Amino acid sequence: MRHGPVVRRRKLGAELRALRTRAGITSGEAARLAGWHQSKVSRIETGTSGAKPGDVDLLLDVYGVADTQLREVLLALAGSEDDGGSRQHWWHPYRGVLPPAYRDFISLESQAGTMRTLETTVVPGLLQTPEYAREVTRAAMDGLPEERIDALVQVRLTRQDVLRSATPLHLSAVLDEAVLHRRVGEPGVMARQLERLVDAARLPHVRLQVLPFAAGAHIGVTGPFVIFSFSSTSDLDVVVLDHLTSSLYLERKEDLEAYTEAFKALQGHALSPDDSLDLLAATAAGA
Repeated sequence: MRHGPVVRRRKLGAELRALRTRAGITSGEAARLAGWHQSKVSRIETGTSGAKPGDVDLLLDVYGVADTQLREVLLALAGSEDDGGSRQHWWHPYRGVLPPAYRDFISLESQAGTMRTLETTVVPGLLQTPEYAREVTRAAMDGLPEERIDALVQVRLTRQDVLRSATPLHLSAVLDEAVLHRRVGEPGVMARQLERLVDAARLPHVRLQVLPFAAGAHIGVTGPFVIFSFSSTSDLDVVVLDHLTSSLYLERKEDLEAYTEAFKALQGHALSPDDSLDLLAATAAGA
């Protein structure tokens, strides 16, 4: 079992300890009800060792936690990998082609209430058309067998369900203007992708802003990033930085504050949502 970052384990442990205290249960009683040794509860609560999703499920049952959203957030923090029980995520059939860090990302994305993202090179995955997603995947993973590309594209498209649910994810995205002009695939692919962005920008839970070339150098030149926030627990926010072979999760308070301020600054330098929509529509018409 691959555990998540240390800070995330500590946050999960602190939440579980608070829930146990609220339930009026001692760590010894919790261990007895779970069928464990008391030291296991202590190690989980202090973040000394990670907790499998099945362990978290059991403790939440012991503490009488019925809040579905809170349970899902805490299970996401425990990790996206299946614990061998009956509880499986929608991406379980694709686990053979998804790196652990990507499974963690999808798990957090599926439970987040808000997602803020800066994209400097490509359209955000949640807003990609099937054709665009295929071309980006093929370019990023040169030489990958076509069947694996098919699977990865399907995962990306299924991820987009978070924008179509009864309580959709609130997405705020700042796109460098270069994203609109970088040709991906044949001209028709890019034209349809731009039209998709226009449609997305009109959704009430999506805020799209374009950072124009005229903005010059800006704080986002260091690269794209994502900030996930959870409506149930505000102190579980996480920043995700993507690298070629891995993803970096930042969860220290000072890191979160720095990236939150950076995103606010980028929004200030970007065109307003209305002006961005006009630019998107004009670019799509000329594609």
